[in-house]
Amino acid sequence: MYFIYKMAIGLAAAFAITMILLRFLPGEKVLLGHDRGRKFAQGAAANIGKPTGVGFYFMLVFLVISALLCFIYNPVTSEKGFFESGNEVTGLAMGLIATLAAMVTGWLDDRSVDAWNEYLKGALDFIVSLIGAFICVHFFGTRVYIAITGTYFDLNPIVFYILAVILFVVSINSTNATDGIDGLSGTLSILAVFTTFLMGFMALSLPDRNSIILLIVFIPSVMAYLLYNFHPSKMLMGDAGSRGLGFFIAFFLIYCRVPLLYFIVGLPFLCDGGISIVKITVGRLTKKKIILFKNITTPLHDELRKNRKFSVKRVWFVLVIAAGMIDFLYVFAATLLRVLGVVQ
Repeated sequence: MYFIYKMAIGLAAAFAITMILLRFLPGEKVLLGHDRGRKFAQGAAANIGKPTGVGFYFMLVFLVISALLCFIYNPVTSEKGFFESGNEVTGLAMGLIATLAAMVTGWLDDRSVDAWNEYLKGALDFIVSLIGAFICVHFFGTRVYIAITGTYFDLNPIVFYILAVILFVVSINSTNATDGIDGLSGTLSILAVFTTFLMGFMALSLPDRNSIILLIVFIPSVMAYLLYNFHPSKMLMGDAGSRGLGFFIAFFLIYCRVPLLYFIVGLPFLCDGGISIVKITVGRLTKKKIILFKNITTPLHDELRKNRKFSVKRVWFVLVIAAGMIDFLYVFAATLLRVLGVVQ
């Protein structure tokens, strides 16, 4: 009962504090930038001048309240040394710090007078991904659960590390590329984290209090932002938000031991923003000798707006409903298999 009470306080505090910060934007002139517009992005001109980088606020609220509930007001003891392999308490703390680092790299770009070049941002993404993957391998091990069946296997640490780095890089950049339609990236992030929690809980058959805390604080923090970001948006999360969200989604998947679930919860990000990254990367590597998806404007939300003439609200609705259906069907199938006794 005490735990439930604390969760209610954490949920309310995360929503209320984020709402207040976004309502008044304290330190706006110092902390935030203003949208410069995006070349070739459909409808980007409408966002020019809006405060950007407000992901700094809601990500900071999420991380601080999560840390308070996980480590101060809900201390977890461990027989292992602080930095010893397998100490999940330290791993979670380090993971939250790494999420903060991912957010800060995006925030510094948001508030800069001139946009950082893509190579610098890519290098920073790669560095935080290397750090995030090391944290996951060292503190959480290399066991991977197949979410829908609950079966598991152990990967070689080196293989796991390489795949974890790829997961972090892909998640960061796909989430960032998806952030081009009001309310889209934030909504998809909530769906991804919520589904990850459900499937991680189902696969492990073990309630993890810290994962509950992360979920309970994450959703209201992002929801408060979405109230200001739904069309027509008043402010934008910027790279501070999208890179922080992308990193945390990857981290939470590994923390819940279901990293392969990204092929489900991350599919909307991959289909929307991911194809844009692939198209640009292949084009540059081949000096435009190979152009993928020639007849599709990327990201996908630009294709829907420019060529299919969808409104912003309709694009959001179509992509979110598609994502919700994918997640629902996967969770439903996993639940049905357990009810029928096909899997334990």
